[in-house]
Amino acid sequence: MQALSVQQPWAFAIARGGKTVSNQNLPTAYRGPLLVHASMRVDLKACDSPLVQAAGWDPRDPLATIGAIIAVAELDGVCSAAARDGSCDCGPWADAGAHHWHLGGVRALPRPIVALGRSPGLWEPKPALVTEISTMFAATAALDHSSS
Repeated sequence: MQALSVQQPWAFAIARGGKTVSNQNLPTAYRGPLLVHASMRVDLKACDSPLVQAAGWDPRDPLATIGAIIAVAELDGVCSAAARDGSCDCGPWADAGAHHWHLGGVRALPRPIVALGRSPGLWEPKPALVTEISTMFAATAALDHSSS
């Protein structure tokens, strides 16, 4: 499993708002599970973006926190067409000139887990962090199942 640090409010938009593209400077060969880490930096201009607003941006939401893992996703693929020639069809979240990392199966954590991240690019989370996240999802699933 790998992790990716993303500035707020973009991390929130991935966790809550259906942002399925992460714009990156470099491509990656990695495919598979990915922890979404809200970095310690906030892109203040982006908070007013129509896309971010449409994603439900709310700085009071627990997933709007910084310095924490807030979601798990699958890194399904990377489109580098926009980085090469400026053209692709990766949707409204895709920036021209960037590599578009396509995220699927996004699941927001029931609560953020404080963690130190690294930027730029992928980083390997500590096994204890991965175990804590797996336990959290298992406990949530058990509660959901018992209330059915």
